[in-house]
Amino acid sequence: MGGPGDPPEGTPEGGPAGGEDEYRSVVFDESFVRAARLQEFSAQERIADHAPAVRRRPPLRRGLSRQALILVLLIAVAFGTAIYMGVRHPYQTPAARTPVEPLRMTVIPLAPQGKVPGHTDPEYLYAHSPAAQFRVGAEGIPLPASRRTAHFSDSQVVAALTTAKDYLVRSSLYPEVITGRQIRPVRVLLDTDQLDQFDQSFDHPAADGRHAPTGWLVRFDPADAELADSRIRVQGSLQAAETDSSTLEVTADHTFVYALRAAGAGEEAEASLFTVRRELHFRFDREDLRLHTAQLVVSYVQAGPLSCAEDSTSRLHPLLAGQTAKAGGPAGTDPYATGSATALCGSLATSAEPKV
Repeated sequence: MGGPGDPPEGTPEGGPAGGEDEYRSVVFDESFVRAARLQEFSAQERIADHAPAVRRRPPLRRGLSRQALILVLLIAVAFGTAIYMGVRHPYQTPAARTPVEPLRMTVIPLAPQGKVPGHTDPEYLYAHSPAAQFRVGAEGIPLPASRRTAHFSDSQVVAALTTAKDYLVRSSLYPEVITGRQIRPVRVLLDTDQLDQFDQSFDHPAADGRHAPTGWLVRFDPADAELADSRIRVQGSLQAAETDSSTLEVTADHTFVYALRAAGAGEEAEASLFTVRRELHFRFDREDLRLHTAQLVVSYVQAGPLSCAEDSTSRLHPLLAGQTAKAGGPAGTDPYATGSATALCGSLATSAEPKV
């Protein structure tokens, strides 16, 4: 006979020994029962209401899941940040730029008092002139030791000095510029607000103190002269100073000495020296420092030997070895001296010429 818990027919073949239910290990605790979606009505409820044996329970109300809470929190943070950014913008509105001044320029030709000295060897001319100790090319434009100012860092001061030097090199030493073939190397260094004045100077040159190409750069008439020696001699200084909290100013004072001979005359022809003294005042705001551009506000040029009768507005027409000026000028002016000339045309001091 089977045990009290076994079915009358006995334990089914293949069933668990001793009549154990294979689902007996599943425990239906109270939480499991409460969570059931279907619930059986009591006998009293079924008799009274003729209801079906079971009813569907409403789903339990649970709190938001952790992922939903995190999402809501992120949305709230983003929304709050957007409101804060709208009230207090983290980027300061850039201050309005000070209007860029037009370049004021003065070009003073210096006429020789006699014949222009010449020699077949340019090195001989340099060695017997005040330019004997000058450096060659850009080496003659060293950057000074820079120091930060009240409102500009060391790097900003260096940037201003470097841009001023680049302008001097391109406008005074580039062969393609001084021979009149190119102007773009100089133009790209100017503040955009000065480009109209620059372009008008070359499109419509005028001796009005505003639109002379020779106020922007050194340029010889290629029909008159060519370089007898590409190693141009240079000497001068650069100084930087803060003019206000938003402006740096660089003052450049340099003398450039060129060895020239008549165009197409050949290497056997005599060469002569031509001297250009340039005093330039550059101005930089923070936009210029960022873009590597400059505002050229003052250009004061003395150049000779030139004839005062020749127009030096568009190009310089040098007097070469053995030539004399057609007309003189006031008292002699020495471009190697530190003083500034005051005449619109001067005489080239004999001390400024090589002794040959």
